[in-house]
Formats: sequence, structure tokens, C-alpha cells
Amino acid sequence: MDSTGLAFDVFSKACPSRGTLEHVTGRWGALTLGALSEGSLRFNELRRRVDGVSEKMLSQTLHALERDGLVHREAQPTNPPRVDYELTPLGRDVTGRLLALIHLLEGRMDEVLVARERYDAARGAR
Repeated sequence: MDSTGLAFDVFSKACPSRGTLEHVTGRWGALTLGALSEGSLRFNELRRRVDGVSEKMLSQTLHALERDGLVHREAQPTNPPRVDYELTPLGRDVTGRLLALIHLLEGRMDEVLVARERYDAARGAR
């Protein structure tokens, strides 16, 4: 519910939950959350774990996830500065559900690949 007592509706274009859903389910958000499920990581550790993400995209993704309350950023006053990222309790809850989807997809990829081949063959036959 929002501050007016109305339920949130992700299907409504004005609902703020839609933006959070995009942050969580977008390619880099999902992969970043999944990587952080393994524990606290520094920026470069995250960048290595999320293969293919640019520094700019990872930075933008982390800012969005931090703003949504899913990721906690901790800057250590050391020289050189050290910044660690970890999931918040809300982030752990969301990521647990996201990982269930990821594991389901990984476990059923053989079926997905067969469906793709069937689809492509049918499209190519036209």
C-alpha cells in the first residue's frame, strides 16, 4: 500500500513499483543481485563476477538498487578508499525469489533451446 492506503499496481504506468521491477528484472540488475547473493563484494569484484557489464552500467545499476533499498553501499575511510556492496534484508528477500527464477531457467534451458530451434525452423520454412 502507498501512503494514501491504495494498493500498488505494477500494471499502472504511474505506479512506482514498475521502476523497481525494471531495476530488479533488467539484465544487469538481476545479475548484480544474483552476484551479491554470494556475499559482500567490492565494485571490481562485482564487475568481474557480472561478466560483460561495463563500469558505467554497473555503477548506474548499483545506484538504482541502492536507491530502491535493495543494496547497501559501505565506504571505508581507507587509503585507497574501499567500497563494499551487500544486499539489504529487502534485497535478500527479492533476490531469493529472483534466484528461484534463475535456477528454474537454467534447469530448463534444454527445453528453451529446443523451442527456439522449432520456432526458427518454422519461421525459416515460410
